Amino acid sequence: MPAAAEELGVTPTHVIYPGETINAESLQMARVRKGKPTTTEFAHRTEELVGKVAKRTLLPGRFVPLAAVRDAFLVNQGASVQAILVQGGMTISATAIVLESGSAGDVVKVRNMDSGAVFSGTVMADGTIRVGAT
Repeated sequence: MPAAAEELGVTPTHVIYPGETINAESLQMARVRKGKPTTTEFAHRTEELVGKVAKRTLLPGRFVPLAAVRDAFLVNQGASVQAILVQGGMTISATAIVLESGSAGDVVKVRNMDSGAVFSGTVMADGTIRVGAT
């Protein structure tokens, strides 16, 4: 059988519970058997899953759906962060408390520690919150 015709998928080597970070040692490759067509998109390379967090229980021998994992949170609920507003040449920075956990690119709600005002911002890769002007 030609290599191109053989499709591989990723399965856990042991039970991975919700909230658990996935590492390379927890994964193995398995051949996908042709059968009923499925609409579920699953991981075909371990690199797609390493460092991600399970959203539901992942069982050994079962292919890992991409919808069953998420990026690790950069900011966690209750943590103190810098909220930054950049508009034109002006930059305003304030300390805020995160009201919902989020990964890079997620929009989360935060509360300004000084004023108590609640507003939304985007989680940046460095763990700060970028606020847009209204």
